[in-house]
Amino acid sequence: MPQFQFPNQTNFYKGKVRDVYTIGDDTLVMVASDRISAFDVILPKPIPYKGQVLNQVAAEMLKATQDVCPNWLTAVPAPNVSIGKKCVPFKIEMVVRGNLTGHAWRTYSSGKRILCGVNLPEGLKENDFFPAPIITPSTKADEGHDEDISKEEIIAKGLATQDEWNTLEKYALALFARGKELAAKRGLILVDTKYEFGKLGDEIILMDEIHTPDSSRYFYADGFEERQAKGERQKQLSKEFVREWLMENNFMGKENQTVPEMPDEWIDTISKRYIELYEQVTGKKFVPENRSDEATYKAIVEALA
Repeated sequence: MPQFQFPNQTNFYKGKVRDVYTIGDDTLVMVASDRISAFDVILPKPIPYKGQVLNQVAAEMLKATQDVCPNWLTAVPAPNVSIGKKCVPFKIEMVVRGNLTGHAWRTYSSGKRILCGVNLPEGLKENDFFPAPIITPSTKADEGHDEDISKEEIIAKGLATQDEWNTLEKYALALFARGKELAAKRGLILVDTKYEFGKLGDEIILMDEIHTPDSSRYFYADGFEERQAKGERQKQLSKEFVREWLMENNFMGKENQTVPEMPDEWIDTISKRYIELYEQVTGKKFVPENRSDEATYKAIVEALA
């Protein structure tokens, strides 16, 4: 994907997955690439249509939650492009968990019963539901890994005031409740996800992507209870399968580890899984679009005019 230059562009940032352009001092253009990252490393080969899938799922979910909390999105001029309001970001991610999975399970199974200042109940198995969803925030690291942080530390470090935290907490739990409701209609369980917020003046705004396979984990609802009762692995819809493949090939993003070569058949499999995920989450048929860079650029410029 080329680096564009737009009229009145004031900044450019290349993220792991997205290219972010600042226009003037109040607008962002986010171009979702086909790059894929795992263990904080960008993998060597792009995944066809991944950018379109992520952008379109995020756009759907932002529209489906705009009555829950205000968000940054103003236009989707191309399949892999979103335009929206530039906010001052909070340097934290609001991670909401409905089930004891992933990092929470690793913490729990090591014997700890506190995660990010939240007390975890005794007697849970991997993937069990929490009595109610919990928020386990992390710091938003500019480089390296994000780190767990508690509500008390966030307020003490000035990352958010008590009033701001109250709003962030309220919005995050309400968004998660809506996300679970939308997922349930599609035969899915929204297991955990992360939200990023910023401020536009005094208003707290939801930013970035939400409820996408890169920011969320979904389980299939059908057979969930039976699998739990038997202690079987849950059938999930997320990019976890990419991480699992990398681990099987001895890569976890650690020093001196080399990213394994991804064969073309595996790239094709990942692409198909992302498309399946789009269709499952949105209930819509995926229509692949192969726009030229020139057509994408023109659509963005017209939307900015």
